[in-house]
Amino acid sequence: MITRRVWLAALLGVISMSTHAVGSHDTDWTTPAEASQFRTTPSYAQTLAYLQQLQQVAPDKIKLESFGISPQGRPMTVVVASSDGTLTPDTARAAHKPIVWLQAGIHPGEIEGKDAGLMLLRDMAVTNKYPHLLDHVALVYIPVYSVDGHEYVSPYNRINQNGPESMGFRGQSQYLNLNRDYIKADAPETLAWLKLWQTWLPDFLIDVHTTDGADYQYDLTWYTEDPHKLDPAVASWQHKAIAEQAIPAYEKLGHQASIYLEFKDGRDPRKGIENFGSGQRFSTGYAALQNRPALLIETHMLKPYATRVHAAYDLVRVLLDGIDRDPASLLAATSQADAHTIARAGDAHANVPLTFKLDATSTPFELKGYAFTQTHSDISNDTWIQYDPGKPVTYRINNWNDLLPDLSITPPVAYIVPGEWKVIIDKLDAHGIAYRRIGHPMKEVDATAYQLDQPKWADAPFEGHLMLQSFNLHTQPTKVTLPAGSVIVPMNQRAANVAIQLLEPEAPDSLLHWGYLNAIFEAKEFGEPRVLEKLARDMIDKDPKLKAEFAQKLRDDPAFAGNSRARLSFFFMRSPWYTVQRVGAYPVLRVDAAQLANIATK
Repeated sequence: MITRRVWLAALLGVISMSTHAVGSHDTDWTTPAEASQFRTTPSYAQTLAYLQQLQQVAPDKIKLESFGISPQGRPMTVVVASSDGTLTPDTARAAHKPIVWLQAGIHPGEIEGKDAGLMLLRDMAVTNKYPHLLDHVALVYIPVYSVDGHEYVSPYNRINQNGPESMGFRGQSQYLNLNRDYIKADAPETLAWLKLWQTWLPDFLIDVHTTDGADYQYDLTWYTEDPHKLDPAVASWQHKAIAEQAIPAYEKLGHQASIYLEFKDGRDPRKGIENFGSGQRFSTGYAALQNRPALLIETHMLKPYATRVHAAYDLVRVLLDGIDRDPASLLAATSQADAHTIARAGDAHANVPLTFKLDATSTPFELKGYAFTQTHSDISNDTWIQYDPGKPVTYRINNWNDLLPDLSITPPVAYIVPGEWKVIIDKLDAHGIAYRRIGHPMKEVDATAYQLDQPKWADAPFEGHLMLQSFNLHTQPTKVTLPAGSVIVPMNQRAANVAIQLLEPEAPDSLLHWGYLNAIFEAKEFGEPRVLEKLARDMIDKDPKLKAEFAQKLRDDPAFAGNSRARLSFFFMRSPWYTVQRVGAYPVLRVDAAQLANIATK
């Protein structure tokens, strides 16, 4: 384990040596990756040293800041860049500049965005190859998001990848995948990221990755969230700026690009592609909740590292150029989306999708792939596909990328979180969700409650959690007593979509699904068998329908019939001794406008 003091001392030493070198050779701005002909990628200390050099010669255009500390004590660094010194959120907003958020190294083995970013900053701020690229844009750039994972270096971290010689590890030091953590926000890195996001509230997110998967001719694939997940203004801007403008301009530079390629069957690309199922646990999905367009860049793992770095460099440059030429349209789209979300509160006809399904209707797609063979494997007893990159082939396949809303809800005017549920309130704080705290106890508060039954959990952990997979749900009116410290979460706020995904139990990444509230399904008092035997007989004598229901279950469910404890529990769970425990009572409440008004008078 590295201490923060040792790390900072080592880093200062590297920066000091690098600063001396710049004084002697201040015209040599070759990045470390370029110096190695892209055989290697620099360490985190080398990366920060290079960025420090850029800041020293262009302090009016580049600023470095630490925005957090990793679990192993490393500083998390963000770079702010602009042509005219607008290097704070306030100055960027005052200048009506869109804020573009560019991040790399959330999966540190996929590190092209870091090296491309170093080259691009140099060419914008020092060598003046593109001096006007940020005249009307402020760039917030995280060169390495998962800094601990970046330093866990090995040539064996990415079995599917063609270079560099060594690269970082997919997880951070606590073995969490940061690109599954945006909603649950377990990792210290995610909490720091969220604070930085809230400080800047960017207008557009770009996240640079490297693929796994099939082989094909494209050096880059790209993904944006489905229009059904976005405000119409954001969806319109995103399609025009990326699909209609940036990608064609990028291909004119000599690249080949495709929409993200998630094959229905990796053993046979001819069976078509489908949406890979992004959600709010991913970067682009989280940006969608925040009413922001986002682009996932996936350079192709099998292309040489130099090709991949230049692919990322050119697409980011084209994107920045387009936004710089028309900043107002991006600002208008995000502003309009925020206004729509705020105005939606209290609309009884509003529908907010919680889940999505594939559109059953496909569209034709031309895949620029390679010839391949399929042979039966005596190792796996499956089909082994092998590509021939020397034989490019265009396949006409089906594309099932489009999504349709599936489960939707009408948002309440507000949610109420009782004060004892600090784990929920802490998550609201982490995401910057506004609420009003109740300063005194309140009795007889009218609200709508969820009752949850028949929970089923996953068989294995995922990202540190044993997730709740399914349950039955019904709503019911209730009167509750709220302790002091309870919070009211209004939906007339721009972050309302984030709150909905956290608090609605059926949302796929709700706190309930992630297992934060598992205790609500646990009874704390139980009956002795000898006591339940008498209870069962008393209940049967008083309720013929219950007697018939018990008999029917004995006939229909052999496992139940053979389990004496289950047979007794049948009666206990229908008795007041069980219902008084409120097992399955979801703690978050919904209130409408009238109920909220009544609360205000208490």
